[in-house]
Amino acid sequence: MPDRYPIPGLNGTLIVESFLSSVLRDNPLGDPPLRHPLVYLPAGYDDSEDRYPVVFCLAGFTGTSWSFANWDAFVPSLPQRFERLMEEGRCGPAILVMVDGMTSLGGNQYINSSAVGAWADHILQELVPYVDSTYRTLGDGHRGIMGKSSGGYGAIIHAMKHSDVWSAAACHSGDMYFDYCYLPDFAGAVDALRKHPDLRAWFDEFRRKPKKQSEDFTTINIVAMSAFYSPSAEAAMGIDLPFELPTGRVRPEVWERWLEHDPARLVDKHAADLKSLKLLFIDCGSKDEFKLHHGARILVERLKELKVAHQYEEFEDSHMSIQYRYDVSVPLLVQALS
Repeated sequence: MPDRYPIPGLNGTLIVESFLSSVLRDNPLGDPPLRHPLVYLPAGYDDSEDRYPVVFCLAGFTGTSWSFANWDAFVPSLPQRFERLMEEGRCGPAILVMVDGMTSLGGNQYINSSAVGAWADHILQELVPYVDSTYRTLGDGHRGIMGKSSGGYGAIIHAMKHSDVWSAAACHSGDMYFDYCYLPDFAGAVDALRKHPDLRAWFDEFRRKPKKQSEDFTTINIVAMSAFYSPSAEAAMGIDLPFELPTGRVRPEVWERWLEHDPARLVDKHAADLKSLKLLFIDCGSKDEFKLHHGARILVERLKELKVAHQYEEFEDSHMSIQYRYDVSVPLLVQALS
């Protein structure tokens, strides 16, 4: 049985699930297949037979399910924020599912990878059916997905590729237009990785470090993205890096494999899927440190050309500490799904 936590100051209930995944068993990284997604049930759930729309929440890189529920000074958790929105009459009740996507590489892009694991399958084939069978959801047609950064990437990729499962999506500052958001960091990753004989040696040293520096996070981000976008059974750690070592020359054939996962380039192929959504919400800060606002603008311009209905907001802020943007997306999602 999952653990139920009545949180002080929270009217609803936070449930910590213990879900043993079959598709993540024996994953290449040796990450635990026992996952702990969090489920928020609104106040009154136990006293009625009502059914609810459900929103799956994907954390950004270095985040996981608890990232949405963590208490922080002056910043409400997602369940606290959601309850305030309901109290203000801006949002109806819904079930929130906060996915546990943490990996040894520090995060998740929520797609299947032979180097990381079948993460899309975990969500689509395991978590979605489990939530529908365990909780009183409204089911198909009333299921949405949202996230920020890598979670925003996961949300829009799932909306593109699995519109039969998701009926609404919100992408906050999602990874897109890889030429701008990843390529500039290749040089720094090359400098770090060229000091080691192979990728595994660098990764082992990275994990042993008691304190990681900013350049370490830049490098692990590129390594992790390589694991999701260019896995290879023949390469070290099952990962093809998008550049040669020690020179750093970009490997065009590997870089092209990365681009096959870029939402800004996939939009034409999946326009019909996106048109089937009840809501497609996209936003990004105009001062995003990873230049994701450029990718958002490129994607949105193409959505307009393809006549895909969407809502786009560009706001005056950066990539960090923008949870307040959920005040905009969550009511829209719940309204679309109700």
